[in-house]
Amino acid sequence: MEEPCGASAAAPLRGDAEEPKQQGSVLFLGGNEVKSSAVVKYSSAPPQAAFARLQEKTDLKLPPANWLRESAKLGPAGTTILGNSKKSKPFSSFGMAYDFIDSVGNDVDVVSDSENIKKLLKIPYSKSHVSMAVHRIGRTLLLDELDIQELFMRSSQTGDWTWLKEFYQRLIDQKWQRKKKSKEHWYQKAILSKFLYYSINGDGAAQPVPSTSKQHQEGPVAGESDEAGRASWPAPFEMPSSLSEDPGASNQGLKNDFVRNILWTFEDIHMLVGSNMPIFGGGRYPAVSLRLRDNNKPINVLTGIDYWLDNLICNVPELVMCFHVNGIVQKYEMIKTEDIPNLENSNFSTKVIKDIAQNILSFLKSNCTKEGHTYWLFKASGSDIVKLYDLTTLCEETEDKYQNPFTMPVAILLYKVACNMMLKKNQNKKHYGTIRTLLLNCLKLLDNGRHPQIIASANYMLSELFQLDEPKKEDSADFPINGNSDESYSEEEEEMPDSDENGSYSNSSDPPDDNKAVAIIKSVGELSVPEKYKSVHRIRPSCAFPVCHGTEERCRLVLNHVLEGLKSVDSSVKKEGDLPAADPSTPIPLKYEDESTSGGPESLEKQMALFLDKMGSFQKGKHSSQSGMIPGSWQYKMKLQLILKSSRAYYVLSDAAMILQKYGRALRYIKLALQCHDTYCCLCGSMLPEVLMFLCQCLTLCGDIQLMLAQNANNRAAYLEEYNYQTKEDQEILHSLHRESRCQVFAWATDLSTDLEYQLSVSCKCYEAAYEILLFSNLKSQNPEQHIQVLKRMGNIRNEIGVFYMNQAAAVQTERVVSKNVSTTEQQLWKKSFSCFEEGIQNFESIDDATNAALLLCNTGRLMRICAQAHCAAEGDFKREFSPEEALYYNKAIDYYLKALRSLGKRDVHPAVWDSVNWELSTTYFTMATLQQDYAPLSRKAQEQIEKEVSEAMMKSLKYCDVDTVSERQPLCQYRAATIHHRLASMYHSCLRNQVGDEHLRKQHRVLADLHYSKAVRLFQLLKDAPCEFLRVQLERVAFAEFQMASQNSSAGKLKTLSGALDIMTKTKGAFQLIRKELVAETEQISEDKSPAESVSVNDSSAGLNKEEVLKLLGIFESRMSFLLLQSIKLLTSSKKKVGGSNEEEAALKTNKQVYSLLLRATANKGMSLLERTELMLSLLEQLAPRSEGSPGMQ
Repeated sequence: MEEPCGASAAAPLRGDAEEPKQQGSVLFLGGNEVKSSAVVKYSSAPPQAAFARLQEKTDLKLPPANWLRESAKLGPAGTTILGNSKKSKPFSSFGMAYDFIDSVGNDVDVVSDSENIKKLLKIPYSKSHVSMAVHRIGRTLLLDELDIQELFMRSSQTGDWTWLKEFYQRLIDQKWQRKKKSKEHWYQKAILSKFLYYSINGDGAAQPVPSTSKQHQEGPVAGESDEAGRASWPAPFEMPSSLSEDPGASNQGLKNDFVRNILWTFEDIHMLVGSNMPIFGGGRYPAVSLRLRDNNKPINVLTGIDYWLDNLICNVPELVMCFHVNGIVQKYEMIKTEDIPNLENSNFSTKVIKDIAQNILSFLKSNCTKEGHTYWLFKASGSDIVKLYDLTTLCEETEDKYQNPFTMPVAILLYKVACNMMLKKNQNKKHYGTIRTLLLNCLKLLDNGRHPQIIASANYMLSELFQLDEPKKEDSADFPINGNSDESYSEEEEEMPDSDENGSYSNSSDPPDDNKAVAIIKSVGELSVPEKYKSVHRIRPSCAFPVCHGTEERCRLVLNHVLEGLKSVDSSVKKEGDLPAADPSTPIPLKYEDESTSGGPESLEKQMALFLDKMGSFQKGKHSSQSGMIPGSWQYKMKLQLILKSSRAYYVLSDAAMILQKYGRALRYIKLALQCHDTYCCLCGSMLPEVLMFLCQCLTLCGDIQLMLAQNANNRAAYLEEYNYQTKEDQEILHSLHRESRCQVFAWATDLSTDLEYQLSVSCKCYEAAYEILLFSNLKSQNPEQHIQVLKRMGNIRNEIGVFYMNQAAAVQTERVVSKNVSTTEQQLWKKSFSCFEEGIQNFESIDDATNAALLLCNTGRLMRICAQAHCAAEGDFKREFSPEEALYYNKAIDYYLKALRSLGKRDVHPAVWDSVNWELSTTYFTMATLQQDYAPLSRKAQEQIEKEVSEAMMKSLKYCDVDTVSERQPLCQYRAATIHHRLASMYHSCLRNQVGDEHLRKQHRVLADLHYSKAVRLFQLLKDAPCEFLRVQLERVAFAEFQMASQNSSAGKLKTLSGALDIMTKTKGAFQLIRKELVAETEQISEDKSPAESVSVNDSSAGLNKEEVLKLLGIFESRMSFLLLQSIKLLTSSKKKVGGSNEEEAALKTNKQVYSLLLRATANKGMSLLERTELMLSLLEQLAPRSEGSPGMQ
């Protein structure tokens, strides 16, 4: 079981003591149950010794030998423990609140001296006056005695509080005069003090000291003079120096002077109470309280309540009463605490005391609603009316809030409670509204000229409340949407109409003088009525945290608080030759980099080297401040924090602008962020890893912005306008930065250039700088994610620069005269491009990013193809041959594409990239094969070798050309495959025509030509937009059939070949249908268009059909068809004469003659349009089709 109050052997430092296990006592008094428990939070008293029972007839008027002397038994508390004074010091509750800051604002309802608590609970029983100052901090009320007599004595001497004195005299006591304390008062205090000193003299041999004077009986006890009490009031205008240097320090007049601080729970009311009651051992219980009573005066209710509450607060189970007559000890009496309410002449109901406590607390909580305000609870002597005034509001009428001496202690306490809540690691965001309100109310009470440190610190904490790196959306559970008022309560709450049930706070029936009161208790008797006053306000129902509707608004609030903090810091730093004040109307110029003035990538390299050199010097601990701030001072520390916060806010603003594609604004914000960082670096002796990490993020974002500006050059004018715009707030923050630094270290990264190459170079250098920071600060292993992101961006920007140089090289190549050789400019561009691609590939490979590495390898392959194309135009087309340089570069391109495929491994890794690389590889093989075929290098290679190489390249191109996978590229793949088969068939056809001798080889070529023609036809048939290509292949097949027929001798063989050729022709019907469809659509379009000029232009060229090609092919088709029909008619006629043809042959002959006749007439008619010729051809093919379907020669 925990020892009762005062039993701890050693006095721990306040606030550091572990909270003991709570000891509760439930007392049953007169049938009414009152719950009370007390926990000693701190005690400076030594272990209590047994009290010395004085012998009968001991004369208490004589002082004992140890009177007012220090004793080992008294401990460090000295004479305080013996209760020399019951007078409560002003600000005593603040001293306790400072020591137990955790309890303030949350768990505790009331913080006060036990004497004040007793005085409040005795209001209905007592006629004496009550004057207390009330302050609200969160849900906690601080109660302090407001000694009007003392205040007005001070007012007479110093002129302070004159406004209150006038107010008091006007409204309450017009004939105020100071009341002097009686001799009886001092006599009673003196013998009580002597009695207690006698009682601690454990050996019982206290020797009285004869007194030659009656000074001790009649005058005040030492240390009890009015001057001593008055000295405890600090001057209203001054802030103690210790506090100005360190807001956490205790100071004169705000000390916690109580022997004990007790957390007392009375029913549902939690109170932090200060007590100096002496506690002794020696009774039937571990602890007793000693009281001295005049035997001739019975105990009254007020005394009984006093004794009972003292014992409850200190958890003392027994009271020892010593009775005297005229200072001569008579007897002792032991009374249990629970029996005190039932003493004769001192009967009172504990239940009523509980009701009084609850009613007073509810009354105060309902009306003391504004944090930072000083309320005055006043009851005049002999009056039944209790009034509550808002002294802060009254004081404001005097135009000087510092006339109120409570202003500073309240401000400090608001600040301390907010600090304490901020320091809690697992602080829920829902308390942010509470912290914000505390700090805003604190700032209202402070003057920048007098308290710059607290103002700067409070503004910094306010800025910290806004989570800059949180997700954008606000959680309604964490940020309750309540009005944006600075107070915790809305106006509606404060002006809630009163009801009889809650006690009448109205003053309509009172004299007009009372209209200054916030609230009135019309009769103290109301306090005894259970639940007469109910708290109509929840303390801090849901403190208004501003609902930020976007990132920009949140950051602007942060920057507003940062600026206020910076102003406080700067105003407190005095230095001769200070920078001239910035004119808020004159914008600070932002450097605009034009391409004519930019030094290009070379000067950028130098700036980058200087930057990295400076970054290295930061590590060595160099720092300087232009404004003369002393490193280690509060200004220095606070400015560092504020600058870093502003840098983060600007970073978030920049990131948000980037997402909105406002790249000019984004660059302006990241410039400000880096200028803040530059100033931080100038001031800071050593760079923390998280600060370096943040710099790395800033540079990365800056690189992103410069890249986006380069890619969106069309909107440059709009971006420039965004970049040059500045708010007054930004200018003022920049001015504060310029007090410490020139802010030019990162100028190279944040200028808006008009040169594309320069922008890309700056972006690359930003990423490189970020990467270097990660390397030399050893952050690479601690932040692998950031390391990967930076390398990925470096790879990406190098790809962008590589593509930029590659496109420039292609443009130079296009402009070059055909016969001219490759220029030095081109070669340099190739080298730059290749170097960038190579570095980018290394970046991606170092982080195992196979997909992006494959894309860069693919781009390198493209660069090799551009190099090859550059060499192909070296000579005129007259002597054009496929050169070794072309072959070299095409083979290099193929190597890079194959590396890209190896990098990916399989299609599943990234199907789109895989398909793209396959297509490029197929294209490269196809281009190389086509060039070798069209511009055969016969001067260097034999025809057979060339044919072999072409065949191999074409087959490899087919291998990487995926015709089966359904995709957007499938028709292209089908067209490519069809073209390859067509080219191969044409090549084998040509070989067959030109070859003499080897019959086996001829047969092989014949089979291959036939195979490739049939595959080409099948693929072209799948395509709906290649009728001309299909016709050409079919005509080549017909020519191939004619070539075969020429070598045949038998009529039957020839007839069979002819039938096959005519069958090929009938199968072109689909191609002619497509051509007719295109021509009909074109004719309809012309007929709709009335303008002849336009109709001519449409007639000349059709988007989907090459008419010249169609005319040429149609002419050849008619010619070959005419030839085949004529040969067929001849053969069939001769066959009929010799053998006597079958019915089928007769029908075929008849059809062929009819078709031939129509064809001859049509070709003779030169006036037929292309559409008419196409339709005729379709009808002729239709006539031939039935015959060919049953023909023995059908393929």
